[in-house]
Amino acid sequence: MIERDKELLLALIIYIITITVLLMAVYKFSDNWNLNEFNFFIAGAVVFVVVVGWGYILFSLLFAPKKKMEETLTTLTNDIIHELNIPLSTISANVSMLQKSIEDEKSHKRLQRIEDASKRLKKLYDELVYTIHKEMYQVPKEPLDVKKVVEERVSIFKEQKRNLFELNLVSCKIEVDKIGFEQMLDNILSNAMKYSEKNTPIYISLSADKLCIKDSGIGMNEVELLHVYERYFQSDINNEGKGIGLALVKRYCDDEGFQIHISSEKNVGTEVCLTLN
Repeated sequence: MIERDKELLLALIIYIITITVLLMAVYKFSDNWNLNEFNFFIAGAVVFVVVVGWGYILFSLLFAPKKKMEETLTTLTNDIIHELNIPLSTISANVSMLQKSIEDEKSHKRLQRIEDASKRLKKLYDELVYTIHKEMYQVPKEPLDVKKVVEERVSIFKEQKRNLFELNLVSCKIEVDKIGFEQMLDNILSNAMKYSEKNTPIYISLSADKLCIKDSGIGMNEVELLHVYERYFQSDINNEGKGIGLALVKRYCDDEGFQIHISSEKNVGTEVCLTLN
């Protein structure tokens, strides 16, 4: 993105310099040669053609390769997404049929684990489609009740049987990009679980315009807090992950106009608060 901005800025500077030089040349010639109105009109038309032609050349050099690459990536992405959806649908359909025909309890539990895994894969598939769509088009906003979304996401994390959740929620209705909101919430919740001991509580509170998620995990010091939104930064390198969760959270909050505040203390815990108005 930065390289593209530099290229556009350089092209704009070259284009402005070209127009300026041509206009100065026309002015110089008209002043020295005492051109009449007709000849001045001809000179102006020539300058206009040169400016348009030069602009077209610059545009082609800069944007034609990018447009071709985007078209190729779009085709490739659509093919991959389509191929991913087929095995997911096959797994889900066959698990449903096997659950109806098998009576053994142990086999049912195994099938349930397969079904749960396929649901998580489907969620990842939906998020992949959403992310690609968001990069190409404007994602429509829709009304949602934050309380309901938090309860739904927490119920999914509870299936991991790892941490306890203590909820203090009131209804809070906003209009946002729903899938993005769920992704953001999942990132915060997964971080709270990842950096906390098993069975320690995670506190979630929701007021009329504020959502807070607090854990009793390893926490961060002041230096780590300064870098917490940087992509690939991890306060604890021993934990699994790529260090992009909070970077995505911050990006989403900026896009939606939410304020995010993180307070943390080493070996005490971390609290993430979002102002949703």
